[in-house]
Amino acid sequence: MRVNHAGEVAAQALYHGQALAARSPATRELLLKAAAEEADHLGWCEQRLRELGSRPSRLNPLWYAGSFAIGAAAAALGDGVSLGFVAETERQVEGHLDEHLQRLPAADAGSRAIVDAMRSDEIAHAHTARNAGAIELPGIVRGLMRATAKVMTRTAYWI
Repeated sequence: MRVNHAGEVAAQALYHGQALAARSPATRELLLKAAAEEADHLGWCEQRLRELGSRPSRLNPLWYAGSFAIGAAAAALGDGVSLGFVAETERQVEGHLDEHLQRLPAADAGSRAIVDAMRSDEIAHAHTARNAGAIELPGIVRGLMRATAKVMTRTAYWI
């Protein structure tokens, strides 16, 4: 759950950075709505971490700052790129959550319910971004996104 929590911190920052630099009011609204839903996820993860006797990543300020900068940079390239970034991010998050659901014990109904609800919202965010004009990002960008996420998830698990 620490990794999921760190991901939600990053998602908040990403959406806030993108909203700050969005060119159209409609795109800004879409991003802020998604950020609000990610805030719900963040709260669910925080509560579950407490229930499990665990703690958030100590690197959350780094995840937030880096993700905010990435979001603002993506948005500076235009709303289509920014929305493409949303769609790809959420596609990758969906894959991560699918893997997490497979690894979670069947008896951990609390964590499973949270991860499943988050997964549904992430799929909806990707769908909304595509419908709003997301462009397909180049393969190299998608690969860099995967590599960055891998570093974050592996580090957040321990620190």
